[in-house]
Amino acid sequence: MTLTLHRLSCGYSRTPVLRDVSFSVGAGEFVCLLGPNGSGKTALLKTLVGILEPLDGRIQVGGKDWAAWSARERAAQIAYVPQAHAPLFAFRVLDVVAMGRTARWPLWSGPTESDWKAARGALDLVEMQDFAERRYTELSGGERQMILLARALAQEARFLVLDEPVSSLDFGNQVRVLQTLRRLVSDGFGVIMATHHPEHALRCANRVAVVGNGRLSPAAHPEEVLTPEVLEAIYQVPFLVTQLTGRDGRPFSLCTPHLS
Repeated sequence: MTLTLHRLSCGYSRTPVLRDVSFSVGAGEFVCLLGPNGSGKTALLKTLVGILEPLDGRIQVGGKDWAAWSARERAAQIAYVPQAHAPLFAFRVLDVVAMGRTARWPLWSGPTESDWKAARGALDLVEMQDFAERRYTELSGGERQMILLARALAQEARFLVLDEPVSSLDFGNQVRVLQTLRRLVSDGFGVIMATHHPEHALRCANRVAVVGNGRLSPAAHPEEVLTPEVLEAIYQVPFLVTQLTGRDGRPFSLCTPHLS
């Protein structure tokens, strides 16, 4: 199963912010999108999950045009974790996670025992099982983001689309989320994640694409893309990319802004 974009244009109110986007992600792949604020990363992700309609081009899943899929069929293929979420109702955390299963419920029905089991299992995956009976409105921004990830996992879709999912998390929770995503990729999920952290792309992604000037660069190996020149062009500050050796003896790269 492959998610493929063919010369896609996307934007708001018929005004494109990205044009001629073509790339694909398959099962067991982790693709990161990097780009400055306002470059179109969120518009692209919202188009992928059907919140925005494509302005031009096509999206295909498994060779089938995305426009031909029903909402239920789409939900079985792609789950979405937004950048932020404002809680409106004081649902239990377990209820919020179970809502990720709604596409699987029969019409005019509610969650079954298997849905509750899947919701609790998703909370276990993100190590938030102790929050099951808490009120969603009482959680911190970082805690809500972990619950949104659990909701997406409960959906059991083939692809996960995440818009800066760790931006409001502390360092420990950032690591836990990224470890969970890497584990899911090794289990055959496809992941597309927008991020502002070059480190996350280097450590987690199979391929990285840069969003800017209304275009998406060809996705390539992280160390080919994340050079000091590219990072400086994205963020308008100088970067250093240092080669280091980890505890396991494996080499890795470290990206840091060059502060004078």
